[in-house]
Amino acid sequence: MDSAQFRECAKATIEMLIDYYENIDNSNVLPSVEPGYLMKLLPENAPEEPEDWKTVLKDFYEKVLPGVTHWNSPHFHAYFPSGCSYASIIGNLLSDGLGIIGLTWMASPACTELEVVTMNWLGKLLGLPEEFLNCSDGPGGGVIQGSASEATLVALLAAKDKMVRTLTQTNPDFDHDILKTKFVAYTSNQCNSSVEKAGVLGSMRMRLLKSDPNGKLRGETLKKAFEEDKAQGLIPCYVVANLGTTGICAFDPLHELGPVCNEENVWLHVDAAYAASAFICPEYRHLMKGVEYVNSFVVNAHKWLLVNFDCSAMWVKDCYDLIYAFDVQRMYLDDLKTTVKIPDYRHWQMPLGRRFRSLKLWTVLKMYGADGLRDHIRNQINLALHFAKLVRSDNRFIVEPEPSMGLVCFRLQDGDSNTKKLLENLIEKKKLFMVACTFRNRYVIRFVVCSRLTTKEHIETSWNFIKEETDRLMSPDKINPKSQSISTIDHFDSIHICEKSK
Repeated sequence: MDSAQFRECAKATIEMLIDYYENIDNSNVLPSVEPGYLMKLLPENAPEEPEDWKTVLKDFYEKVLPGVTHWNSPHFHAYFPSGCSYASIIGNLLSDGLGIIGLTWMASPACTELEVVTMNWLGKLLGLPEEFLNCSDGPGGGVIQGSASEATLVALLAAKDKMVRTLTQTNPDFDHDILKTKFVAYTSNQCNSSVEKAGVLGSMRMRLLKSDPNGKLRGETLKKAFEEDKAQGLIPCYVVANLGTTGICAFDPLHELGPVCNEENVWLHVDAAYAASAFICPEYRHLMKGVEYVNSFVVNAHKWLLVNFDCSAMWVKDCYDLIYAFDVQRMYLDDLKTTVKIPDYRHWQMPLGRRFRSLKLWTVLKMYGADGLRDHIRNQINLALHFAKLVRSDNRFIVEPEPSMGLVCFRLQDGDSNTKKLLENLIEKKKLFMVACTFRNRYVIRFVVCSRLTTKEHIETSWNFIKEETDRLMSPDKINPKSQSISTIDHFDSIHICEKSK
């Protein structure tokens, strides 16, 4: 293709994406495909000759798109939000268009320095202590990782290296390899699977400690675990606290866990991937009381701050803990020597190369502003509370625990088996997507306000669909589909996605 054709293709692609978002409300959330569907539709080998761009977009529309789960549908209520906005897409386009790889400062000075600026902006908006920011006098600072999973592993590896250095300072004869076999990491049994996986990847045993009845890891539980392991000759090394657990969005009390960790010189990492975005609203910052005890802190801007994946914001109190753990020198990586405090981010992460991810964070912060992002967070929390009110109006349901952020957990009074069957039936219809978790050994359905496109009317439509499916499940002999007014199914089946582009 010549440059004129590429320009035409780029414009058509952008129009297709705009059309996709404008019509996403009118499609099933879940695709109607079976495993292996795409491998049957596409040829076994790559094309030998170039294909026309119209053929490429046609194949995307007819073959790829039907197998997509629509994460930004107003009726996607599973997991947690997948941040997406036109502002972020613009930032991604700029990043992809420049095509730089930020190995070092010299590889692209703006890549490093815009990340410093935006991480300072975001850290201040969240209300983090100044010592976590690049603009502080101390060695703290922020860096964009790919995911919270990555950040948790980076912190674990840094904690392991720091503990070895600390112990060998007092006893240089310690065998490093033997020491590492004694290290133990701790977290709540409500943690995300990625936390446990970090222990596997980082070769550190991970203890999942029992949370209290409200899903929180208490300080006394952690202290007892430390004492048990020390009595067996083991060494507490790393703790992951959760601010917004995956299941029910519970908040571990940092003001209890922090002093326990600090007393034993144990690294305290905070996984606040979803919920910490709410801290841009001052009324929620009490939930991170005790953050001054923390060594590292991560929030996924790509969840609730309208930034497209991947953009996981991580702050550390002392960047040298990362540098000592990850610094590997090569002559070709020698960089500009400067007296200005500029981080060499290749030592703050596992990969050497890095994309210009700060561009999309920058475009979102500039185009929405702090007030716009606060409005987004508050609106979604209010929508969740509206959904909880609707559920409580039906005596067949129980809302528990109390709604947290944009998450509402609910179940049928009539037992776990019916609650599970209700979710299965809803997923089978593909109009609404939710997932389950357990609370106090009961099966509950999680309903999360995820899409920036979700309105009060969408919440009510989703609730009506849940009610109709519950009617069928609980009293099938009393339901006469012909007598219903405007059913939820009729509403969803009205128009197919991208109908205008046909």
